[in-house]
Amino acid sequence: MPRLLEGSEHRSAALVLSPEAPYPPVGGGALRTASLLEYLSESYDVDLIAFREPGAADPRAAAPRGRFRSIHVLELPEHRKGRLARAARNLRRLLVGRPPLNDRFAGFDRRLRLCLSGRRYRLAVIEHFWCAPYVCELAAHADRVVLDLHNVESELHRQLACTERFPLGLAFARFARCCRRMEQIWLPRFSLLLAASEQDAARLRALAPTTPLAVYPNAIPLVAQPRPPEREAVVFSGNLEYHPNLVAVRFFRREIWPLLRASRPGLVWRVIGKNPHAVAKYLEGDPRIELVGPVGDAVAALAEARVVVVPLLAASGTRFKILEAWAAGRAVVSTRVGAEGLNARDGEHLLIADEPRAFAQAVSLLLDAPDKRAALGSAGRALYEERFSWQAAWRHLAAAGL
Repeated sequence: MPRLLEGSEHRSAALVLSPEAPYPPVGGGALRTASLLEYLSESYDVDLIAFREPGAADPRAAAPRGRFRSIHVLELPEHRKGRLARAARNLRRLLVGRPPLNDRFAGFDRRLRLCLSGRRYRLAVIEHFWCAPYVCELAAHADRVVLDLHNVESELHRQLACTERFPLGLAFARFARCCRRMEQIWLPRFSLLLAASEQDAARLRALAPTTPLAVYPNAIPLVAQPRPPEREAVVFSGNLEYHPNLVAVRFFRREIWPLLRASRPGLVWRVIGKNPHAVAKYLEGDPRIELVGPVGDAVAALAEARVVVVPLLAASGTRFKILEAWAAGRAVVSTRVGAEGLNARDGEHLLIADEPRAFAQAVSLLLDAPDKRAALGSAGRALYEERFSWQAAWRHLAAAGL
């Protein structure tokens, strides 16, 4: 019988399975996973298994040298990206009742068994609900299996269904029901669930009332506050292909930006983030909209604007874009759903407005009031330092026994 590979003489072994590369830690999903990996590597010999999209950088190349005992890469198959090919894939997913990302990462059971062969872990963590069905494979090799839920997928799809017209709204409603059914099946099989906020924790308790649960807040590394010259600009940031962000850009462009543009002749709207092609059609034709694309330092880029706008209409978890804005010391205007989960107070840490005219008025108020902008930015920065740095988030993992 082959000897099982466990941790080193003085350290236990841990495994993390991630559907996206955590390094470089750019974007919400990568930042959350990288934070957990940094924490675990202090106490465990860590193995990482990460998926890779065709043509993407090798996750092994960007990983910190010496941080992991091993890194395995699971190569995702090529998907044609034309409109007809995507429509056909999603029609099939609707018919079989499998949400898109759960479908994308399915079917790797045999490959995963090969990666795990001969290994034993004190702890295994699955990142994202998309890979939750692999709990059966990991449980055969680990004492505890934890699911880190970046979002509650059924709630996210439910909210997206409310933002879209037929037929897209109907598709999101169908996927919301599918996610809820899958959550009820898979969540109870884990030793522990990690939620990004108290609101998500309440949703998970309703889905899996007997499964242990802990809140592990989203966080970013503690960085010095940049202080570049301010531009007469508002800014939105995020992965622009992520559907809640796409909806937010569309909403701001159609409902809010015309109000601001008409009343403030020198104002510019900057849109920052990867996959800018996803929103280009909504922004074309206006020279006062700058589609910047990805940047190396989101905090520094946000610090150049006077106000950060978060016009989200659908969300789960908490928004890294707000944490990055607070790290930059910037004032934030957000919808209520955009600010959910952060326990931030309207008028103290940010301004909250849901209706387009109220949102535009809140932005204008801050543009005209540098002292108010500075006060909100300072309060947000203090909240970030207290609750939303990696070190602060790690206290929650320690309390959960990880």
